[in-house]
Amino acid sequence: MTTPVLDIAYEQFGKFGESGESGESGESGAGAGVPVVLLHGFPYDVRAFDEVAARLAARGRIALVPYLRGCGPTAFRDEGTMRSGQQAALGQDLADFLDALGIGRAVVAGYDWGGRAACVAAALWPERVAGLVTGGGYLVQDIAGSVEPVSPEAERNLWYQHYFHSERGRRGLERNREELCALLWRLWSPTWAGAGEAFGASAASLHNPDFVDVVVHSYRHRFGLVAGDPRYQALEDRLAAGPPITVPTVVLVGGADGVIPADVQGDTGRFRGPCEVTVLPGIGHNVPQEAPGAFADAVLGLPGPPN
Repeated sequence: MTTPVLDIAYEQFGKFGESGESGESGESGAGAGVPVVLLHGFPYDVRAFDEVAARLAARGRIALVPYLRGCGPTAFRDEGTMRSGQQAALGQDLADFLDALGIGRAVVAGYDWGGRAACVAAALWPERVAGLVTGGGYLVQDIAGSVEPVSPEAERNLWYQHYFHSERGRRGLERNREELCALLWRLWSPTWAGAGEAFGASAASLHNPDFVDVVVHSYRHRFGLVAGDPRYQALEDRLAAGPPITVPTVVLVGGADGVIPADVQGDTGRFRGPCEVTVLPGIGHNVPQEAPGAFADAVLGLPGPPN
């Protein structure tokens, strides 16, 4: 799917009607009758949503699963475009994807980078988002506040981010990308026995030619260490205010997440519309692949808009 910046590769589960809108599912709530965009994180890919998307399609939903920038077959259209991984770029990519498909409103659901894209879109363009499922809570970054330390235990969990700030880290990701990313899968989902086998199905997506540049830029930009792409600065300025999310939301909290503490994930202070929090004991960072039934149920059970 061609957008102003990217050729976005995606997979589709279920079929659109002739009008370009999905058929009614026969269910009520914020997600009924609109497409669902499922957004993966780093260092994952669309395989994270195979079971979720199949469950949604079986219930009459249209599930669209794009590869994020720098992943799988998704490609930049112009060689001169900055390989940015900043949050505003991820959110704009989602909006551009909807535009390219002629979709006015969608349910957006994701985790990690994909959850960030979904939260950005819900915060900036609530008229485009019928409902939100976010694995990990409110994921809009506070870049100005990134200079403040967190607890030593939390800093230890973020070692990979600090690693990518250095040239040593860039080279490590370039040369050892599968070994490094497989390690992150295991650390972030410590109770998931199937992580090793599942990683093998997604590893090819790490070999996108822009993967390293996008990842390194993301982890440097979020700490204010490098400039972003100027085309997204106006959006970054809006995100700097920590905009609230007013659309119907389900927050999925991975109780065994090896990156984000459960109490941080469950903080609903920035969600101002209907919001439900579901804690998933024993589930790590890759919520849709570890708990596909719970993730699909969250989409299907989104609360309706406020009266």
